[in-house]
Amino acid sequence: MVRLSRTAFSALIAITLIIGIALGSLLSGAPVRVQGQDFVDSETALLQRIYEQVNASVVALEVRIPANISLRSIMPFIDPSLPVEPRYRIAQGSGFLYDRNGHIVTNNHVVESADRITVIFADGLRLPARIVGTAPDADIAVVRVDPAQISYLQPLPLADSDQVRVGERAIAIGNPFGLNNTMTLGIVSAVGRSLRQQQFSIPQIIQTDAAINPGNSGGPLFNYRGEVIGVNTAIRSNVEQSAGIGFAVPSNIVRLMADQLIANGRVEHSYLGITGTTLTSNIAEALGLDMRTTGVLVSSVVAGGPAAAAGIRGATRELSIDGEPVPVGGDIITEIDGMKIRVFEDLLGYLFTRTKPGDEVTLTILRNGEKIKVTVRLAPRPAQVR
Repeated sequence: MVRLSRTAFSALIAITLIIGIALGSLLSGAPVRVQGQDFVDSETALLQRIYEQVNASVVALEVRIPANISLRSIMPFIDPSLPVEPRYRIAQGSGFLYDRNGHIVTNNHVVESADRITVIFADGLRLPARIVGTAPDADIAVVRVDPAQISYLQPLPLADSDQVRVGERAIAIGNPFGLNNTMTLGIVSAVGRSLRQQQFSIPQIIQTDAAINPGNSGGPLFNYRGEVIGVNTAIRSNVEQSAGIGFAVPSNIVRLMADQLIANGRVEHSYLGITGTTLTSNIAEALGLDMRTTGVLVSSVVAGGPAAAAGIRGATRELSIDGEPVPVGGDIITEIDGMKIRVFEDLLGYLFTRTKPGDEVTLTILRNGEKIKVTVRLAPRPAQVR
């Protein structure tokens, strides 16, 4: 016969009781409680708190578009369930309260073709809006509603997007597929991207894997403090829905554009008048330069533009590098106003955010192996050909 110690016998009784209670709960139909379900983890608490604080300041935009106008972006969502007049379509985007005067920031491509704009708040309030101004080269627009009609006027705070780092939380709230006030979560996947806008590019773009879909255009992208780090503006996808690659115009550009639009109704961007490419290590090596040399290799100079007037030189020949033709022989811009240029986006970002037409900038360039400085007076960008 096997003899059990008093301790072992007590443990056996305890185990039997636990099993009996569990079986009793199952047989009685009572739900089994999951350990820890009474506790809210810190991530959930953070997201709930951010949503509660900012949601009322995020809006949906309903825009009426003449039926004969095609949208140049998939991001405004055409909602087939909405009633529509025969000569019009209804598209939807997102936006957010910028100040207490009823100004709302959104994307230019959400409102550029609209002949009527309605702003829909989280509580269901619908107000007509008018366009204050648009900045197509930054894909930013400001519209305005009557602030006297809004019971809750809390503008969203904008972060310093220069401080955004890869890996930090990215939280989007918007109107994907017409589903108002939807929150999605991801991280900042990359910073310093550029996003082509017809003739010109938007610099310093933030990339995120937070789900961004048609209808999210113009909506805010938040950090973990509930500050706006960018305005969601585009996705890269083969299926016209989120594939984990979304892009947002950074908040520092948003602030710059919105303030000018509110003050003047328009924005003027600085124009240098060159085309170029980043000087990579393999191009530098092919040109006989130190492989650590960085800057912008000038491909061409626009006739009559500021760079041409200052004597900047474009490429004179082509060189095959890794099987690709590369225009070479032109100036290499290595600094602007003393700031070192690593990639083309550095030059574009400086011109976009830190200069205005009429300003003079000093370019440090490499020409035939010699470092020289050239002063250029910037001009306004020419109108885009659409």
